[in-house]
Amino acid sequence: MPRLLEIMRRLRDPETGCPWDIVQSFATIAPYTIEEAYEVADAIERQAWDELKGELGDLLFQSVFHAQMADEAGLFSFDEVADTMSDKMVARHPHVFGDESRDKSAEQQTRDWEAIKAAERAGKAQQGTLDGVAVGLPALLRAVKLQKRAARVGFDWPHAGHVIDKIVEEAQELREATDPEHQKEEFGDLLFVMANLARHLHIDPEEALRAANAKFIRRFEGIEARLAAIGKRPEDSDLAEMDALWDAVKVDERAGK
Repeated sequence: MPRLLEIMRRLRDPETGCPWDIVQSFATIAPYTIEEAYEVADAIERQAWDELKGELGDLLFQSVFHAQMADEAGLFSFDEVADTMSDKMVARHPHVFGDESRDKSAEQQTRDWEAIKAAERAGKAQQGTLDGVAVGLPALLRAVKLQKRAARVGFDWPHAGHVIDKIVEEAQELREATDPEHQKEEFGDLLFVMANLARHLHIDPEEALRAANAKFIRRFEGIEARLAAIGKRPEDSDLAEMDALWDAVKVDERAGK
């Protein structure tokens, strides 16, 4: 860590550092931070363990970059970041670092964790149920977090079936919308309820959508391979032919080919 911190300091040195690194700010680096987090998740999803070490290093470097800029601005240092995280983990795990019993289920530990976080928010004068849910989260993930917060105070459908009924209702409202702005609003409502269904079914919607994306890529590549076998490309084909090939790819997948 000392070597990495010194490298970052040198990169930001106004006289001898890298011109690109010198002109960056919290706002310009934040998108890279998000991107690196997704690349870590992608390596894990693909079980690319040989890549994961490098991706984790890239993500760590983002923390170092932000901490260096904060240090320059007199806000805080990297050591303070590490100390804050250490203090938080100790405080949130009294069953490990304190006197509380470890004889708890994972569900009880989750409830205790949420109670501790609620107390922390109260200490920050975040009194509203939805206070503190980060605005910068991916919208789908933020929707789930907002819904979890609301559910803790009883604002929730009791069963997944009620959510499915709401999905049907929202889909019909989207079908009936004709104005572009109204369509966008109704589409957002539909996505929000879909996220709620994922929560009720204990499904990570981001993970589910990543899997659907991967499946689409795999099957479309199957279409391309079958077209190539007869000397064609997708642009030489039509929807009817490609749809038939899509079905053939699905059949082969189910047969384990």
